[in-house]
Amino acid sequence: MSRISFGHTAIRVGAVALMVGGAGLAGASATSAAAAPVITREPWGTTAGGQAVDRYTLTNRDLRVRILTYGGVLQSIQAPDRRGRVADVALGFNNLADYEAKSPYFGCITGRYANRIANGRFTLDGQTYQLPVNDGPNSLHGGTVGFDKHVWAATPLRTGSTVGVRLEYTSPDGDQGYPGALHVIVTYTLTRDNGIRMDYEATTTEPTVVNLTNHTYWNLAGEGSGTIDTQKLRLPASRYTPVDTTLIPTGAIDPVAGTPMDFRRATAIGERNRDGFGQLVIGRGYDHNWVLDRRDGTYRKLELAAQASDPRSGRQLTVLTTEPGIQFYGGNFLDGTLVGKSGRMYRQGDGFALETQHFPDSPNHPTFPSTVLRPGDTYRTTTIYQLGVTR
Repeated sequence: MSRISFGHTAIRVGAVALMVGGAGLAGASATSAAAAPVITREPWGTTAGGQAVDRYTLTNRDLRVRILTYGGVLQSIQAPDRRGRVADVALGFNNLADYEAKSPYFGCITGRYANRIANGRFTLDGQTYQLPVNDGPNSLHGGTVGFDKHVWAATPLRTGSTVGVRLEYTSPDGDQGYPGALHVIVTYTLTRDNGIRMDYEATTTEPTVVNLTNHTYWNLAGEGSGTIDTQKLRLPASRYTPVDTTLIPTGAIDPVAGTPMDFRRATAIGERNRDGFGQLVIGRGYDHNWVLDRRDGTYRKLELAAQASDPRSGRQLTVLTTEPGIQFYGGNFLDGTLVGKSGRMYRQGDGFALETQHFPDSPNHPTFPSTVLRPGDTYRTTTIYQLGVTR
């Protein structure tokens, strides 16, 4: 990958200066290329409820990643193309008010239960729990006030070769209808090899269900640059979970072979999404869970979950995870009513999400991998979004 520096203001870490800030982005000097990574913090507004929000910036020789304490949002991810030209590849907003009032989960931590639960209802240990319904008849991404709508406590982290932020939040017993007080830690780390590593942990006081992920919308050509249709995607998944008309899994696990759901070879995202396949009609495009062809059935080891690339810029995104599934969402419900960081409208298909996860509605499907967490156990999962370039 080409090496970059950020503008003209030098921040020193020990005896080494890294160039950060300023209006422009230029090629790195020999000094800045060898510099240690940097983490900075700045105030980023106050919520409507009066809570202060900070923005942390993680910078290494190639990437600049900005994270909000509001919702754990990945607010900006700046990365170079094959010629060293930098663009922000994450959709989002320039102000807190828009994240509070308008965001379709841009860049956030989603939970307690990412994705959908049918009719907002599940039964655990013989007791039925009712959740808020906020997506047609279903509960989506934790309900009406999910983890994306809270301010998280933040602790900056640094080693000799990495920087990161540990975010913590405790969801009280009964929050959004879920049982048990759930203590959650999500640690973002900017790795030496240009990965954005996300380590999730959770413990509970009562039996509950948990499914956490990140909901960044990517456009590898740069946010606001237009459609993702020509960007290519590969998913190492020979099966997926088809859905009903409300986007709830039917319980079947179907082969992708011979259908537009087959991304085992890199394929342009827009190549087949208008061909009338029934599942794509239901979802207005891709909005489905793929069952990853994992070698590790214990879900403890990192394995390849997806690889996306933009032929024009050469930017490439590689996703590694310990999770059994991944939701590929093609930005089908972006409708031009949101204006992003570039000042341009986000329209249908202007960004895609790759949400590593357990399967949607798992609490209501005993044959799916379990999402139950019990007192004394710790929920742990890791995902890495690694950025690079192809030549």
